[in-house]
Amino acid sequence: MQLLSFNDLHGNLEPPAGSSGRVTEHQHDGTTKTIDAGGVEYLATHLRQARAGEKYSITAAGGDMVGASPLISGLFHDEPTIEALNKLDLDVTSVGNHEFDEGAKELARLQNGGCHPKDGCYTDEEFEGADFPYLAANVLDEKTNKPILKPYWVWKKKDVKVGFIGVTLEGTPDIVSAEGVKGLVFKDEVETINKYAKVLQRQGVKSIVALIHEGGFPASTSYNYDCDSPGAGDGVSGPIVDIAKNITPQVDALVTGHTHAPYVCTINDPAGKPRMVTSAASFGRLYTDTTLTYDRLTGDIARTAVKSANHVVTRDVPKAPDMTELISKWNTLAAPIGNRPIGYISGDIGNTGTESPLGDLIADAQLAHGKQLDPETDLALMNPGGIRAPLTYAAKAGEGDGVVTYAEGFTVQPFANTVNLQDFTGAQLIQVLKEQVSGPNAASPKVLQVSAGLTYTLDLTKSGADRVVTDSIRLDGKAIDPAATYRVATNSFLAGGGDGFPTLGQGTNDVVGADDLTALEQYLTANSSAGSPIAPPKADRITVVK
Repeated sequence: MQLLSFNDLHGNLEPPAGSSGRVTEHQHDGTTKTIDAGGVEYLATHLRQARAGEKYSITAAGGDMVGASPLISGLFHDEPTIEALNKLDLDVTSVGNHEFDEGAKELARLQNGGCHPKDGCYTDEEFEGADFPYLAANVLDEKTNKPILKPYWVWKKKDVKVGFIGVTLEGTPDIVSAEGVKGLVFKDEVETINKYAKVLQRQGVKSIVALIHEGGFPASTSYNYDCDSPGAGDGVSGPIVDIAKNITPQVDALVTGHTHAPYVCTINDPAGKPRMVTSAASFGRLYTDTTLTYDRLTGDIARTAVKSANHVVTRDVPKAPDMTELISKWNTLAAPIGNRPIGYISGDIGNTGTESPLGDLIADAQLAHGKQLDPETDLALMNPGGIRAPLTYAAKAGEGDGVVTYAEGFTVQPFANTVNLQDFTGAQLIQVLKEQVSGPNAASPKVLQVSAGLTYTLDLTKSGADRVVTDSIRLDGKAIDPAATYRVATNSFLAGGGDGFPTLGQGTNDVVGADDLTALEQYLTANSSAGSPIAPPKADRITVVK
């Protein structure tokens, strides 16, 4: 049997730009090379070619199909992506955290169809919803204590049956706005999968695949890295390792996601037997092809004969005409909004690094918006995960070099978070900075991007909260006074305590401003012109000691 899988598409219908549209390939001589990858016109062709001649082929996904999407999809509440996935013949997917960006009701609409409650229908045809089931076994309605969508689904062909159980990470409420997860309970991934594996076994379904929107971090970013050298599972770390070790041996393979990393590993199950765990990076740049050997006598997968590999969605194959047509249709609808210039830049403004030039720019934009709402606003903080793409100098769609269009701004900040103002004491502000590198963020720091005037030292030779050097924290050159009150601008996601910053959820005197993209647009329009473009910020506000 053939299992084709991918994850974390995030509405990337067109080939993603910059490093988001490339993968790294390990060469035989030990070097690496990068390959341009992604775009649903190519993904469709690759999947269709892979399925050719396969009698038993299933296509499954590991969540985050939508959310944080580029303008062509995000502007239309991701209906274009659901249409594309229907055309891709996706059989089943788990939900991911981004499926909750607009709340459970909107997720139900993506599943079942119908026009958007506020924006209505975008074309003369009503949106039909997903042809494939979204699985949410560990997402329960607070009132009924039942899953909000199907917990599992069984693929059948002739006498062959394969069960799929879908879960998202238990920590989804920490990384989605409070509004998006209102009234929902997120249960433990392992307990949920083990529970439904028993249900499937009782129904006579012995072959089971878990679709888990949680992942790991391979020791190499090359998609073809051998994760099992020197030993099974040695080459991957992160939450998926413990999850995989504890899921019942009744589950035969795990399709994972969330970390946007590529890996094909075996991790031993509780019985000590190796089991395949895969992830296909993100944005449709890779797909995983897994061969499962189904034993007709037992109805189970023979684990000794499971083979898996990640394949690049190269752009040297013919484009799928139905996808080209779909992209063209939605681009025509998006063009009048997307092509509008909102600013000018003198060079690429990147979004990578501990502190990024684009992070500084966005924090400055939110500070400026905050000062419009309340002149007493002191500083702004921006979460790095909310900055989805760089701003590139080179012209993309014929708009001219250095021109920033609304579509490019939307790609950078697609969440429609609002800019919120809150009061914090100096002691709380210091605590917020320490939460970047402690608590839930201790192992994988989330360094907030800071507005002009806020400076401090991050000493990575130390551990935990000590990595933020308290005595070095300055605002406009002055030490932070623990007893004083500071007015802080953040986005609504951080203002709800998201990303492991509980202290940001404790602010007072809330004021809600415009959405973050409007703040960026206003800042670029006010501070740049064709003759006087904005230069990339230096990213020198945080001093990093390594």
